[in-house]
Amino acid sequence: MTFYLGLDFGTSGARAIALDAQKTIAADARIDFTAQTCDTWRQGLWELLDRIPPEIRQNLRAIALNGTSATVFLCDEAGNPITEPLLYNDNRGKDVAEEVRAIAPAKHPALSATSSFSKLLWFRRHFNPSPNTYFLHQADWLSFLLHGQLGISDYHNTLKLGYDPEICQYPQWLSFNAPKLPRVVEPGTAIANVTPEISRRFGISPNCRVCAGTTDSIAAFLASSANSPGEAVTSLGSTLVLKLLSTTRIDAAKYGIYSHRLGNLWLAGGASNTGGAVLKQFFSEAELQQLSEKIPTSESPLDYYPLCEPGERFPLSDPQYPPRLEPKPDDAVVFLHGLLDSMARIEARGYQLLQELGASPLTRVYTAGGGAKNPAWTKLRQHRLGVPVTVSTQTEAAYGTAMLAMGKLGRR
Repeated sequence: MTFYLGLDFGTSGARAIALDAQKTIAADARIDFTAQTCDTWRQGLWELLDRIPPEIRQNLRAIALNGTSATVFLCDEAGNPITEPLLYNDNRGKDVAEEVRAIAPAKHPALSATSSFSKLLWFRRHFNPSPNTYFLHQADWLSFLLHGQLGISDYHNTLKLGYDPEICQYPQWLSFNAPKLPRVVEPGTAIANVTPEISRRFGISPNCRVCAGTTDSIAAFLASSANSPGEAVTSLGSTLVLKLLSTTRIDAAKYGIYSHRLGNLWLAGGASNTGGAVLKQFFSEAELQQLSEKIPTSESPLDYYPLCEPGERFPLSDPQYPPRLEPKPDDAVVFLHGLLDSMARIEARGYQLLQELGASPLTRVYTAGGGAKNPAWTKLRQHRLGVPVTVSTQTEAAYGTAMLAMGKLGRR
């Protein structure tokens, strides 16, 4: 038998899923992160590979990997990190906002304070990189550890850097002598076989190819059953990510909206900083499960904007936007109801805004991520959204990434 491995590096941990040729899960493994550093990612990658059974590793045909969008850092010409990574939600790019606006076009997703492009300019200002330095995304570097070809990315990860997936090239305004920007290919493109070292160390077939990856939220979309314009996927993880399949490309930086190419269609959407990370500040997993069973399906009168810290990306883009978590009632059920319904309201506003700007009308929402397991939250969301809300056929981004390794990007 042959197998395909998808690796998902998310906001709180990583997972590996191996599929057989019938798209059935043959093996999976999961680890949690204590910190988000290049060292923990590398160690996590090795640990995940070790946890896949040897008989599957020996028969792997392809591997693909996803990472969090706009998580970036600088490497030397040997691929050694020379800075700490700036994570997906790091908004220190606001310090170079004036320079960003002077270079990037209006409405471009690169204008966001958390974009790869803003972080590129921040690195240039603070580190003065040499022409031999590489600017890489998380998925670019982790894939490099497997195939050994430094400086290759995909047009999903590089969208917020400025790469134009419609014409498949960097725009003229994105031209720098240093650091080196990655060469960009279509997600799922075979880059090279695993290195001899990786083959020996993990017992992986030397003929196993490593494919260009994607972002974690697009991988979650690929795992779902969504395949028609108007169908969408909401990823309810540490953050809240919306992806609506549309015939129209929508980009509106002032709202944190951008579109990824997916075959002949577009994935329009954005990522809010609200989500599960806020819930974990107040409740344990056991408490969430227990309290959710007591939550009413009606709207909550509490008007929260649940954030861990100031700063929002979508459906409004404001690096200073404050959390709103008051008043906090004594009743934990009432408080959780207010948090979940407020997140549902933010999600509904996100999809409403996409349609106002010209995206295909919303017809159905599939749900991925840990929040997909919360039926009370699903009912609140369906009430707000006004369309059917169902759990994705597969809810794990690693599954979608394994599909990408199979060549199932979906040229719809």
